[in-house]
Amino acid sequence: MKVFMVGWEFPPFISGGLGTACYGLTRAMDELGIEVIFAMPKVSSSATGGSAKMLAALSEAASCGPMGCHEFKHVKFQMMESALQAYGNPEAFKRRLKDLAEEKLGGCQTECGGFDVNEDALRYGQNIYSEVNRYARAIARLAGRENFDVVHAHDWMTYPAGVAAARVSGKPLVVQVHSTEFDRSGDNINQMIYDIERYGMHAAKKVIAVSNYTRNILIDRYAVPPEKVEVVYNGVIQGLRRKAETTHIRTGDKVVLFLGRITMQKGPDYFIAAARKVLEVLDNVKFVMTGSGDMMRRIVDMAASVGIGHKMLFTGFLSGNELQRVYSMADLYVMPSVSEPFGIAPLEAINHDVPVLISKQSGVSEVLRHALKVDFWDINEMANKIVAVLRYPPLEETLRKESQREVTRLNWHDSARDCVRIYNEMASTA
Repeated sequence: MKVFMVGWEFPPFISGGLGTACYGLTRAMDELGIEVIFAMPKVSSSATGGSAKMLAALSEAASCGPMGCHEFKHVKFQMMESALQAYGNPEAFKRRLKDLAEEKLGGCQTECGGFDVNEDALRYGQNIYSEVNRYARAIARLAGRENFDVVHAHDWMTYPAGVAAARVSGKPLVVQVHSTEFDRSGDNINQMIYDIERYGMHAAKKVIAVSNYTRNILIDRYAVPPEKVEVVYNGVIQGLRRKAETTHIRTGDKVVLFLGRITMQKGPDYFIAAARKVLEVLDNVKFVMTGSGDMMRRIVDMAASVGIGHKMLFTGFLSGNELQRVYSMADLYVMPSVSEPFGIAPLEAINHDVPVLISKQSGVSEVLRHALKVDFWDINEMANKIVAVLRYPPLEETLRKESQREVTRLNWHDSARDCVRIYNEMASTA
């Protein structure tokens, strides 16, 4: 079995759960002996802070992820010239073009040495939608030169590329849904993104949803036939454990962690509201928010306006050792997502021996029994459960121990085997 996989991010550069999922799934397929061609946009130094490390790693069929570097034996990476970037939207795409231009100009803002910043708009698509189509044409050319058995596309920006690769090759297409426009935007969806998502789902022979929560959205909101949608849960790389670290948190303070993109979807405003209520009861608590996003300024202002700014620590986006360290600080991880297709971070927290409190509006709540759960909007109950964990060590210890047992059953090898089963079923009915 040989898989032509189309993505848009992969470690060492990751923006969120999609990159972590692609790494875990591809690594597991590699260890199972499945050949994979992984095509993705080339990442520039403006996105990574220096692309040389990433491009060198990929060219040697190796990559660095949540568990360090891994040498791939059966995976070939293909880097495509593109301005697409993870968790993209029209505004982010415009900024990306500007970054690409400034990177060439060494920071020159308008015109420098006869080079006009608008040249990048000519080289790449005029907007994110034309760039998605340009990427699809590039993927189609690549697919025409490769031999494989199935096409696997991840999330909306790659769906047209996946459809193009399937048409050129005559091979079946599976699309995997890690997030939908309804998750990201609520009911205020971008119609064109929704149309691209729906187009890809209906063009595919099979659709993989990361949870039943997401499967129901695909059936109800996108009219995908139920028999076409299969659930394959995400996993977690085993073996991470909490390590003692010296921190800047005052001795005796409890630490409650939020880790994720600071956007509407992740519910950071509900986290702040619950934190305020917790601090009305307990004073020796610090709240750490790790991540970045379009709501960052609003959330910082919100914390200050409700009088808890001195109890908050905003770290920005973290990865690698810094991420390991923030987990080692935490007494409780909270995921108050408004709509979470799955949610890998709670599994990583448990893997670091941190108990978790998760939104009921999440896919991961389907597979974790020994986690505290709450409706994202119920800040009173969220605060009550945070206080309970921090006040009662036996509850914290029980959550740690039992959730550790659960997480050992959630591994990427099982996810990869489920995907391979779907590939084989498609091939047998082709």
